[in-house]
Amino acid sequence: METFVTHPQADGPFPAIVLYMDVWGLREELFDIARRIATVGYYCAVPDLYYRWGRVRHEFRDANGRMISLDALDEERRSRVRAPMFKLSDAMAVDDTGALLDCLSGGEPVRAGAMGCIGYCMGGRHVLRVAGSFPERFRASASLHGTRLVVEGNDSPHLSALKAQGELYCGFAEHDPWVGPGTIETLSQAMTRAPVTYHSVFHPGTHHGYALPDRDIHDKPAANRDWELMFAMWRRQLMAR
Repeated sequence: METFVTHPQADGPFPAIVLYMDVWGLREELFDIARRIATVGYYCAVPDLYYRWGRVRHEFRDANGRMISLDALDEERRSRVRAPMFKLSDAMAVDDTGALLDCLSGGEPVRAGAMGCIGYCMGGRHVLRVAGSFPERFRASASLHGTRLVVEGNDSPHLSALKAQGELYCGFAEHDPWVGPGTIETLSQAMTRAPVTYHSVFHPGTHHGYALPDRDIHDKPAANRDWELMFAMWRRQLMAR
């Protein structure tokens, strides 16, 4: 599983943050986000969860050099981007995370114990899954414009998160076709039963994908608000230990 890694050059070991990719797969945009996290003292890993199907890379840009949102693509390109997403199950992401955790404990400059994670789009859903699957490790988790966080049945991602510990933060867009009616309230109500401190922000006027800096619908004020809250959460849960 190819994994991009970045961390400061000195004063390790560092608290670890795992960054979960969105539907587009690995690319420089995500690597720059990881570098931003590393500049303030974290070891950040970005695993390629599409590795089972080769080296999948998708990136389409408009005349201004910005990444075109999925809904703005023609049907052929949209289907091409989404195809590997439908093959990747949440269980696969959890299994891959277990392998990554084993790797991080095998000589990398990573501080033992509590760590954090952040995910965008489908990665936001994976954050809920891994926070519930590895509650002793992931103590500071962030899901940004996550998809299908609440679904019917006993295997809904939000139910997985009931086992999470530490803190969980969710950032929501106002205009998001992947967040169904009642999702935000259902998640909020469920987390009152969980041993985790849950907080979320609803960003008026934003669209799905707002937090990604190269996107055509990037909303800088909303994204900066997320960064403020996430860095504070990571500092509380990871730096003080």
